[in-house]
Amino acid sequence: MGGGSRNDLLCRLTADACGLPVVAGPVEATALGNVLAQARAHGAAGGLAESRALVAATQPLRRFVPSGDADRWDGAAALLASPAR
Repeated sequence: MGGGSRNDLLCRLTADACGLPVVAGPVEATALGNVLAQARAHGAAGGLAESRALVAATQPLRRFVPSGDADRWDGAAALLASPAR
């Protein structure tokens, strides 16, 4: 979420590094969440499931899946964790 969700490379690398799918959503996720919380507090919106459905129906979401090349990321993590020579 936020501005980083606009960067396809960042999203792909995050999915690869974590080995998990990444769903990039609205850039203004904080503001949108605030509006939905206020709407729920005033009875203008339903529960959490309804709020999530509303976001999914009105905001473009992009999904990035890991490339499956976890060995490269594991190797890089091992290099960073090894003591300096």
